Amino acid sequence: MPVLPKEPLIYEINTWVWLAELSRRHKSPITLANVPAEEWETIASFGFEAVWLMGVWQRSPAGARLARGTTSLLEEYRKALPDFTPDDIPGSPYCIRAYAADEHLGGPEGLYKARTALADCGLGLILDFVPNHVALDHNWILEHPEFIIQGDVTDLIRSPREFFQSGGRVFACGRDPNYPPWEDVAQINAFHPGLREASVGALLGIASQCDGVRCDMSILLINRIFRNTWGSRAGREPQSEYWVEVIEGVRRRYPDFAFIAEAYWDLEWELQQQGFHYCYDKRLYDRLIHESAETIRLHLSGGDPEVQHKLVRFIENHDEQRAAAIFDPEKARAAAVVIATLPGARLFHNGQFEGRKVWLPVQLGRQPEESPDLELRGFYRLLLDSVRDAQFREAAWELCELSGWPDNESFRNLVAWRWARNGRHHLVVVNLSERHSQGRIRMPGLQLSGRSWRLVDLLSGDVFARDGDEMTDPGLFVDLKPWGYHFLEFSAHGAR
Repeated sequence: MPVLPKEPLIYEINTWVWLAELSRRHKSPITLANVPAEEWETIASFGFEAVWLMGVWQRSPAGARLARGTTSLLEEYRKALPDFTPDDIPGSPYCIRAYAADEHLGGPEGLYKARTALADCGLGLILDFVPNHVALDHNWILEHPEFIIQGDVTDLIRSPREFFQSGGRVFACGRDPNYPPWEDVAQINAFHPGLREASVGALLGIASQCDGVRCDMSILLINRIFRNTWGSRAGREPQSEYWVEVIEGVRRRYPDFAFIAEAYWDLEWELQQQGFHYCYDKRLYDRLIHESAETIRLHLSGGDPEVQHKLVRFIENHDEQRAAAIFDPEKARAAAVVIATLPGARLFHNGQFEGRKVWLPVQLGRQPEESPDLELRGFYRLLLDSVRDAQFREAAWELCELSGWPDNESFRNLVAWRWARNGRHHLVVVNLSERHSQGRIRMPGLQLSGRSWRLVDLLSGDVFARDGDEMTDPGLFVDLKPWGYHFLEFSAHGAR
């Protein structure tokens, strides 16, 4: 089976919804056991190296009942899928009863067949691990209550939405300290040594079925965050970090198994130090939506440069709104060029290429019909083909210097970086603003002087002839429309 390559391109699929869509399109039941080969081949043809099958594990019946009866959730379902029925609500994929593939999706045999089919296409498989909480009807509730944060009757009376009763005990609902509790799950005790050992066991079982895991809300298991959230209820704080113990325990048997953290709060570097291969770059996502090119340049230039190669870049995933809904069309393309050409893992979401706009609550198992944007799909095909052709993975990446003129500082709207490998040079420039912008770009370390150069834009097909001395000093002149971009490949055109 494949080992995930360095800085992979990852394709996220909402498995339950995707299989329902395939079944409708093929007019016959499709599970993971019989996905048509051309579906996997199409994903591979975009240059993807891994598929994240989000939500394959056995969902909780208790969680599904709550998902079908919670007023606030029903309002969200109605916005996304006005004609939904109870059968369209299988429950949350993050309310897990057991780490066994759900029978509705094909069960363990179906997952094995899907992994084999993916491997035949050169694709690795990523699955979910939910470390912070388990379903209310998970077997630990009765068999290992010590693994769960507990309360008492007073807590249940005072905070009935934060605690629940089962088997004569009171347990805490799972939570992020900044939000109300998740009422469909129980909070694990990350400080309990038995729980940590059990987490390793669960992960070893997962690791036998895939090439890596995306770890839900990984930040909540950092010792100081867990202590600040749960205080004395958690008991004595261990000397070692949860993730250090758990990741080392898995790697002793599966040394190449990949760990990807859903990370927030600027804790990416800390989680990388604790063993994660990659962490979400949520800060970049937020800045692409709300902030300026200058803040993005600072984001990319700060701290240890190696951190940039261990981040997951995205403009859409199952937790975030659809890119086509929150970005204007041209801005969406500019943002896609940014995330596709930066170092690190790059994550794209099923439906993103077709311009889907309806964000689907994870509890739903069916999505509304939307007309595909074939032009956008063509753009993504060209972009990812260009990234693959550029062979960035083994190349050296560096931010470029930008400058302008006393009466024109629109260069501040630009971001630029270069890649270099075995004599091949690529330059990416993006205008992250609503105004026409110009600037000069200097590429330190790139020996340009003394010859002429041919610059080919891999996305537009435009060809430019430029003098190497001028590109060295004062720098390559660029003039970009609002949300415009260049993806330039350099080739020496001869000495002057």
